[in-house]
Amino acid sequence: MAAVIAAFISLSHAQAQTQAPNASQSSPRPAQIDRNGVLILIRESLLALDQANKTGNYTVLRDLGSPAFQANTAARLSEIFAKQRNDNIDLSGVAVIDPQLTLLPQIEASGLLHMTGFFPSVPTQVNFDLAYAAVNGQWRLFGISVALGRTEPAAPSPPPEAANAPKHAPEHAPAAKSAPAPKPAPKP
Repeated sequence: MAAVIAAFISLSHAQAQTQAPNASQSSPRPAQIDRNGVLILIRESLLALDQANKTGNYTVLRDLGSPAFQANTAARLSEIFAKQRNDNIDLSGVAVIDPQLTLLPQIEASGLLHMTGFFPSVPTQVNFDLAYAAVNGQWRLFGISVALGRTEPAAPSPPPEAANAPKHAPEHAPAAKSAPAPKPAPKP
């Protein structure tokens, strides 16, 4: 089970619409952004979070964000990411590992650029959900969520009825039958 280590920092859908009042009210559409642009946005955001957690100084992370993200004070961001900081989570691996996207970059009805994915690493992978707002022709961080998850295979939990089953065989369980022993072949 993945342990959530950060909160998604965003405003309500209504506030997002005021951020981009001319955004169409249609369904999400693919974003026109190349692979390098995607990598830059993801790595810049997660490395800024990593450095903020390592230094305890969230002003740069805050200042890199959109005006809506900047509504959070550096002190508030410090509170939000306190567990991640106290657990000494190291996100620096995102600088060299390529992310795998589970939600390709898309423009939401609110006008936000949204993408989701993970950095596959062992034994823990870094899962992320990022949103960006267009500000003066640049994508600026609007919301960020980071969680750690396990990458090695895990056996499924037993179903609830198996967990409550008696630990000994029932009294009337059918007996196992052994196969008859093979008869020796006649000698010539």
